[in-house]
Amino acid sequence: MAIFSSRKDKGYSSTMANQRVMDPQLLPDEVITTKEDGLRPNCFNEYIGQSSLKEVLGIAVQAAIGRGDPLDHVLLYGPPGLGKTTMAMVLAGELGVKCRVTSAPALERPRDIVGLLVNLQPREVLFVDEIHRLTRVAEELLYPAMEDRRLDLTVGKGSSARTRSLDLPPFTLVGATTRAGSLSSPLRDRFGLTQRLDFYGLQDLQEIIKRTSALLGLELTTQGCIEIARRCRGTPRIANRLLRRVRDFASVRGSVEIIDADLVDEALTLHQVDSRGLDSSDRKLLDLLLDGYGGGPVGLETIAAALGEDPVTLETVVEPFLLQIGFLQRTPRGRVVTDSGRRHLGLEEKI
Repeated sequence: MAIFSSRKDKGYSSTMANQRVMDPQLLPDEVITTKEDGLRPNCFNEYIGQSSLKEVLGIAVQAAIGRGDPLDHVLLYGPPGLGKTTMAMVLAGELGVKCRVTSAPALERPRDIVGLLVNLQPREVLFVDEIHRLTRVAEELLYPAMEDRRLDLTVGKGSSARTRSLDLPPFTLVGATTRAGSLSSPLRDRFGLTQRLDFYGLQDLQEIIKRTSALLGLELTTQGCIEIARRCRGTPRIANRLLRRVRDFASVRGSVEIIDADLVDEALTLHQVDSRGLDSSDRKLLDLLLDGYGGGPVGLETIAAALGEDPVTLETVVEPFLLQIGFLQRTPRGRVVTDSGRRHLGLEEKI
């Protein structure tokens, strides 16, 4: 689509566009790069999947460049591993500017965020990961910065205290969160573009795995690619992680030149990842419900005590995927294993 060619049409330097810039106060002066640092796409055309999101952001980028204005502030939300950080870097690449990367937990003190804002160059992208974890003071500093490009500082204490305002260059704040509902309304309302990233389909995941395997110099058969795509929970980050584990397994085997479905299955079985992407934690929960409680319903606290696991970890880490694929249900009386979950584990429903 034409809207994705704005960077090339405007003649921006690809060297400048692809730089990932960290704030010097937060990170070491030297960043060690590896071969795998190049796995992230640098432009919309390289970014696989999320077609509706790319179209919306592509139009916004082209319009901003055409007017000579900074891109409006962007909030990206959705489950982890779907490419929020990558999209921020792609936006910077398409705009032909640098992307300064930080995370909300690193901005504990007011001077941390002040240092970031005053060092921004015109139209640069500031990416804040886990933005729902910003402190109240940091949020209040961001309000005028986002709306009026102004930084309001209080100098002195008591009766001698006075307010000083600093003008900021136009910039784009890209915030990423897995918990959009945890953002305060004043902060959330200051984003001009709020977009959700969805889980990826099997075909998009196959394309991502093919691209990654090519960049890593691996020969992967179509069936091997499909096998990894089926087990990665609809998440590119997990797909790339599983591909690395398969690569490790193949390199130790030594004689393997082409990675096929059988080798992928052998490698991922070793890591206890089954054909639907369930890992050992998922199966332990399902097995407990089926063997100990006849499939449920069982309360979360009871499950946590039986597994020796933290209830919050079960609810936020283990259960979401099982709920997504329909193997588990939450009911007013507790958790219940569904018929699909029973069939996956090779069990017939008990009457």
